[in-house]
Amino acid sequence: MSTSDTATPAGELLVLDGVRKSYNIGLPNQTEVLHGLSLRLNRGEFAALIGPSGSGKSTLLNIVGLLERMTAGSYRIEGEEMNGLDDAALTRRRRSSLGFVFQFHHLLPAFSALENVTLPALMREGRVTPVQRERARAVLAAVGLGDAMTKRPGELSGGMQQRVAIARALVLEPPLVLADEPTGNLDTASANEVFALMRQMHAELNISFLVVTHDPRMAARCDRVLELVDGQLVNDGPPVTSGG
Repeated sequence: MSTSDTATPAGELLVLDGVRKSYNIGLPNQTEVLHGLSLRLNRGEFAALIGPSGSGKSTLLNIVGLLERMTAGSYRIEGEEMNGLDDAALTRRRRSSLGFVFQFHHLLPAFSALENVTLPALMREGRVTPVQRERARAVLAAVGLGDAMTKRPGELSGGMQQRVAIARALVLEPPLVLADEPTGNLDTASANEVFALMRQMHAELNISFLVVTHDPRMAARCDRVLELVDGQLVNDGPPVTSGG
């Protein structure tokens, strides 16, 4: 595609070209963390992002999530260039296009499960409509929490809290959900349940997922594995499965 051709292929969701990220710019300890990274993610993909500690995974996820600005390069979501947008425009795009699931669920402890799930609508539009509240109820039921909508996070197990966080990320059906170690704080059984739930929601809603994980078993259950080492993408392809 030529640089003058701004059309976005129908299946293409996000495109990073030559993305660099440096910290402490202009200081003696200036450090470049991402070194000209390029990546494409299509609609409906379920991809894992793996790599050793310090490889740049969190930095990359923050840039994709519009929580940090890149130092150089191009980043397009649904055909719109993010580089150069002001903070307000980035916030609008983040709220309309992205959902987030973190290792620590970041639920508001004073809010019920239902109130936590309606937060994206409240933040995006300043209010929660009856239709959006019913949608939140439906998503909570879909993740197996139909009987726990009025409970606060402190009354729920870790796995249930993460289910609420997944429902919150999915309630507005964003095209992309970013999950940062979503099972890293859970026991094995709860981790398996939460991961299976994300795969189920992915299949039902055709929402793309980019999942940062240190667990090779979780990465092996994704459709695509992106491996980051020293700020560069060194592998990109289907998971490697063993016969054992």
